[in-house]
Amino acid sequence: MASIQTTSFDTLHEIYQQPEMWRQTYQILLDKEKEISGFMTSYYNEETTIILTGAGTSSFIGNILEFVMPKYGFYSVKSVPTTDITTHPEAIFNKNKKYILVSFARSGNSPESLAAVNIADSICHNNIAHIIITCNENGKLVKEYAEDNRLILILPPETNDKGLAMTSSFSSMLLASMLLFDVKKIVNKKEGIDNLYKKGEYLISTYSDQIKKIAALDFERTVFLGTGELKGIAEECHLKLQELTDGKVVCLFDSFLGLRHGPKAAINEKTLLVYLFSNDDKVFQYERDLVVQTNQQVKPIAQIYVSQKKRSTGNVVFDLEMLPDRMNFTEFDAILYVLIGQLLGFYKSIDLKLDPDNPSASGKIARVVEGVIIY
Repeated sequence: MASIQTTSFDTLHEIYQQPEMWRQTYQILLDKEKEISGFMTSYYNEETTIILTGAGTSSFIGNILEFVMPKYGFYSVKSVPTTDITTHPEAIFNKNKKYILVSFARSGNSPESLAAVNIADSICHNNIAHIIITCNENGKLVKEYAEDNRLILILPPETNDKGLAMTSSFSSMLLASMLLFDVKKIVNKKEGIDNLYKKGEYLISTYSDQIKKIAALDFERTVFLGTGELKGIAEECHLKLQELTDGKVVCLFDSFLGLRHGPKAAINEKTLLVYLFSNDDKVFQYERDLVVQTNQQVKPIAQIYVSQKKRSTGNVVFDLEMLPDRMNFTEFDAILYVLIGQLLGFYKSIDLKLDPDNPSASGKIARVVEGVIIY
């Protein structure tokens, strides 16, 4: 395991522990192979729509999976936050259709997470089943919702992050879902998990000091860009940096092609640009063109790219190229990209003299959302 720096911060420990949590998550899913297969056989067919849901970071998992699940043969998939299900369920569910609602929840206690399950049941009755992926065996989603049409997957207790920001909980729930929806091949995925572990260890131990130096720069904005499933990773990165700095660094995310359609106006000389480059060479052509054009128009304070392999974008000079030490591609590699957002968030929080475990001294945001009344 990568050597954890001497610190009392839970958040840094939870970032560093992720490769080990990924191995443990794989073992949990492997041990439940028959249970998962039986559940899917009972409740899923070609007429079933899979709804992926969660709030905040947990909802971003669904945004990523929308691009991943077709690779496993699932096309009727929608990512809908619990916050939207709570207010507009009639736009999501048709009582005459079949659904599996997949709930992602670190604590399993968020009001909207509980409400989404109740509302879905009240509309769909016997036409819905549930998969609950959580990091807390004592959460209400586990304790109060264990029924026959539920598949409950509880991840390692260490993934129930103590810090405000979701780190190991996010990446482990994402991995668990990728394994779940290709469970028939899970026995053959050990090599991919081992490679994911090694890549994660390498990226954390090799690049943390360089990321710390970039975090000390005087930037006020950060833009994270990704394509396909990496757009969802960019979304999670933008939230990590923004919440860990208590909003002192304002962050945006978009796709490379989408940035041109207005959001590029936010980029100025106080902006840090973070590019999450695709492993697909055709897709990368679109990404490269955007990087070149942007650098012709504005000089950002610094630029980082994360990639599975070294990339060339003409004369553009990057302040950090974050690359794994091994180029053998695995289907799980998108998970690795979130490390840049997590580490930037942690070190920028320290630079701003905040407490990364509880950066919101004013109480604007909390580990489990507060103040929500379900009507």
